[in-house]
Parts: sequence; structure tokens; C-alpha cells
Amino acid sequence: MVAAIKAVQLSKAYNGVPAVRDLNLTIQQGEVFGLLGANGAGKSTSVECMLGTKTPEQGEVSILGLNPVTERRRLFERVGVQFQEANYPDRITVSELCEETESLYRTSVDYRELLEQFGLAEKVKSPVSDLSGGQKQRLFVVLALIPNPEVVFLDELTTGLDARARRDVWKCLKSLKESGLTIFLTSHFMDEVEVLCDRIGILKSGRMIFCGTTQEAVSSSPCDTLEEAYLWYTEEEHADENI
Repeated sequence: MVAAIKAVQLSKAYNGVPAVRDLNLTIQQGEVFGLLGANGAGKSTSVECMLGTKTPEQGEVSILGLNPVTERRRLFERVGVQFQEANYPDRITVSELCEETESLYRTSVDYRELLEQFGLAEKVKSPVSDLSGGQKQRLFVVLALIPNPEVVFLDELTTGLDARARRDVWKCLKSLKESGLTIFLTSHFMDEVEVLCDRIGILKSGRMIFCGTTQEAVSSSPCDTLEEAYLWYTEEEHADENI
């Protein structure tokens, strides 16, 4: 079986400062993988290099066996992407945004069915700007799913949401996980990755310092919880103490 995502010796720098260093990663089809790390650790750059929106200095990437740079058009039809920050025209409605997204693909899923699945059917004529934070995030997942992708990238999906909204989004992601979709997500929340992820990777200064299950992350550290283990791996707790 061809790996859903594969990165080999991936490296990227800005003005000579490494952002991603020698990243090696293989994600199997149907797996949910969470990439963790502090702000500036290299999460977004890693994702952008994987998607081909940034060019690495060295290394190779394939998604579903395709090169994200040279085979972008073919890959575009098979991959969904939700970015943390999205800007849309003022007062565009949910249906208009979905139809605009639908028009970008040769084949697509009926967005109305997706809105129903994600609890947004009654918002179809509402302006996107009128949606709550949790509703917007669920809509962004819907937009990523319109092309019926085999792999979906979700970037900091629940940042800024309250506890209830976060759990609403988790429920949606669990249904995607059960359907066998390959999900690559970045997150700051340990409870989130414990609920959703089959495996996690922890980045520190652009380098992968751990890759495995959440249970392995805890058991290979001197800690009792994932959050404590994460702080131990990244040494964030010590950094806080030195401020």
C-alpha cells in the first residue's frame, strides 16, 4: 500500500535560519496523525512544504504517491486543506462559499449533505460572518471535504474555541476518522490529540524529537500525563521557569 504522506530528509530555512530540519515521516492511509510543537517549532512550515506551497532546500515529499509540486493538479483533486486563517468576502453566505469551493473541482460531494452531517444545515443561507467560532470551524472542515479527499490537512482547527465548541468539532473529526479518511492535524491541545490521533510527532526547533503513540510518549518520559510528557520533551516548562 502506498503511504498517504511521506517526507524524507525534509529541510527548510528562512534567511539561513532552519525552520524544518531533516524531517522524516511516514503516515499510512486511514491514519490520524497529530503534529505538535510550540509556536515557531516548524509545524506550519512542515505542512506547507508537504503541500508544495513552500519549496524545501532539500528532501522529498509524496502524498498518495504523487509529488506535490510537479503533480499538483492531480493531487489537488485528492487532498483537502483547512488553514487556520481563512479570509472570505464580506457577507458571503454559507451556500455561496460552498458553491464557490465546489466549482474548483471536477468532482465533488454534495455540500448540503456535508452541512447536514456537521450540524450546519440550518445555516445554509446565513452569512459566514454571522456564524459562531465553532460553526465557522466546522464549515472550514466542510470546505476541505467538498472534493471528497483521500487525505485532509487541518491546521490548529480548534484554536480560539470554547470547550463546548471544541468538543463539537472533535465529534465531527471522530466521524471522519471512522470513515477511514487520512487526517493530518496540527494542534496545541493534548486532550485533543489524545482523543483523535493514532500517532503524534513532536517538533522542537524544526526537528522531530518524538514520533509514536500518545501512550509511548508518556511511557518513554518520566511523566504521568501527555501534557507533562510534551513539556518534558520540548523543555517548555523549564523555559517558563527561566522567564
